[in-house]
Amino acid sequence: MRATLPPHSEIAARIAAAPDWRDARRARAAMADRRIESGARHPGPLIPAAVLVPLVLHADGPTVLLTRRTDHLHDHAGQISFPGGRIESTDASPEAAALRETVEEIGIAPDRIQLIGRLDTYVVRTGFEITPAVGFVQPPFALDPDPFEVAEVFEVPLAFVLDRRNHQAHSRVFNGVERWFHVLQHGDHYIWGATAAMLVNLADVLDGP
Repeated sequence: MRATLPPHSEIAARIAAAPDWRDARRARAAMADRRIESGARHPGPLIPAAVLVPLVLHADGPTVLLTRRTDHLHDHAGQISFPGGRIESTDASPEAAALRETVEEIGIAPDRIQLIGRLDTYVVRTGFEITPAVGFVQPPFALDPDPFEVAEVFEVPLAFVLDRRNHQAHSRVFNGVERWFHVLQHGDHYIWGATAAMLVNLADVLDGP
């Protein structure tokens, strides 16, 4: 648990350095709660995908911008997520895919986003291998959510994400097996699964090696 938020420069430096100590970080996370897997096991070929983890730099403290997906979508309907999607053949990189999807889903232009690095990749049970690209978002910016995909756009204080008291472990039975996963409950928003795991990973990265 952090008493104070790191300055923006330190956030950027720690995100940039995240790949250098990934294995040690994963080992430490596994020791913290052995019930929670670091990602799903999927038998088939994985579909490359990318999301943007937007850190909005408000004057009174940074926030994490999230979306709630509409209930009729085929994948992850109604869940809390980051803007993102599958990497297309025309995307030059996972970051390019994340920026493209962010424009398409919520309308934030790339010129409002400063990319600062990546979190750990994450595999979900639907077969996507997700690369989370982290970016600073400088207000003001206009939102234009796609009503087909996005039911709501909201922000959670970064201080809330970094406070370990807000990290919970819940379980459900999938195909007869009890599975444990990360949860962050912020107001009426139940953040779980891959999105919660990425937020916990963000907290681990900002805690440093």
